[in-house]
Amino acid sequence: MKQINSFSPNEYNDKKEFYKTLQMQLKSLLENESPLIPNLANASSLLSLALPDINWVGFYLLKNKELILGPFQGKPACIRIPVGKGVCGTAVAQAKTQLVPDVHAFPGHIACDSESNSEIVIPIIANNRIVGVLDIDSPVYNRFDQTDLKGLEEVAQILAYSCNWNELV
Repeated sequence: MKQINSFSPNEYNDKKEFYKTLQMQLKSLLENESPLIPNLANASSLLSLALPDINWVGFYLLKNKELILGPFQGKPACIRIPVGKGVCGTAVAQAKTQLVPDVHAFPGHIACDSESNSEIVIPIIANNRIVGVLDIDSPVYNRFDQTDLKGLEEVAQILAYSCNWNELV
């Protein structure tokens, strides 16, 4: 399997091809493994290595109507985020991916890292309920587009299927 280090137009014809390769690599990494925390730790590491122009990638896990920091790559982060607050809490409250080109213009943005300028947050839905979010920050404005959104939503679906989310209970 082709090893992903980061997206390079020289290596991939387009982002869609990049995300297909990334998704295959994630599936391979998680194959026959279901422990939640180790799988999320490996996923955050893979995404951190593969995605260019990001400064934080990780997970917040939903427990008792609050998002709790999970495995991540990047600077220290907020430990708790109430549902409905910030980009992550809004993604859970609306059960919808949040693609934010400028976090400074997002009402109620929670600034864990002042260097972050754009963000994408994808709800993870397992067993018909939101169990957490995949959160990715970038120091670049307008870093994420619809191709990133589709590719990362598929990553979230792979994680929803591959991890034992009952460990959250």
